[in-house]
Amino acid sequence: MRDIKKIILYGVLCAGLLVTFTPFLYMITTSLTKDTYALPYPPNVLPNQFYYQNYIEVWQSNNFNRYFLNSFFVAITTMICNVFISSLTAYGFAKFKFPLKEFIFKCFIISMMVPGILNIIPQFTVIQSLGLVDTYTGLIILYVGSGIAGSTFFLRGFFEGIPKELEESVTIDGGSRWTIFHKIVLPLAAPSIGTFSIFAFSGAWDEFFAALTIIKTEAKRTLPIALRMFEGKHASDYGLIFAASIIAVTPIILVFIIFQKQLVRGGISEGSIKG
Repeated sequence: MRDIKKIILYGVLCAGLLVTFTPFLYMITTSLTKDTYALPYPPNVLPNQFYYQNYIEVWQSNNFNRYFLNSFFVAITTMICNVFISSLTAYGFAKFKFPLKEFIFKCFIISMMVPGILNIIPQFTVIQSLGLVDTYTGLIILYVGSGIAGSTFFLRGFFEGIPKELEESVTIDGGSRWTIFHKIVLPLAAPSIGTFSIFAFSGAWDEFFAALTIIKTEAKRTLPIALRMFEGKHASDYGLIFAASIIAVTPIILVFIIFQKQLVRGGISEGSIKG
């Protein structure tokens, strides 16, 4: 009976993997095919040839490499700022007492319920009043501000589970609050920080509407906008379009691979600390 359950479980997992991975494999195959002006039928799941020139042409044409680096700078800076600010904010909510603490935290939660697209006009007004339109600083501030509420909510629960005895032992040894934070709290929270680092990076990397609204100069545009322009110029060459899509999605896959151990440890360590 147990063997039958295992067979069913592995069968379901293999079916899920097949459904998830086949479109991605089809995209890779098409990106390695020369002169793909029409999608083949039936579709080729495995490549008949390896035509790498599509990737070279994409990278060197239409300033694609510049837009890629623009996006990488914005996404990595957003991720670092989000991690730093959210960690401090969540630690304050978890371990300090101050007036209107719960009210302010509920305001954070309510802000998470508002769809991001509804905030684009007030956010643009604030960025404009600061004189940061058409700058990466304005775009990064917008991304970090949009993600702090969720990251704070996510981390506060973890910080509250850290035993007081750990902090008290550092205090007895003469350690300050800052010592507790960066030598005790942050290392323990590494799995959780790794998890929402993935969300912060991918959120900034994929974002389209805010980047289109804030950035005006063509040379400063980020990859989602460049990808849309690239699709418009090469609408009939699916090999180039899919090669551009593969290049665009590669950094997110790499970030997920880098932080995957923290993603797994997150659930384990959270349970062990609370236990």
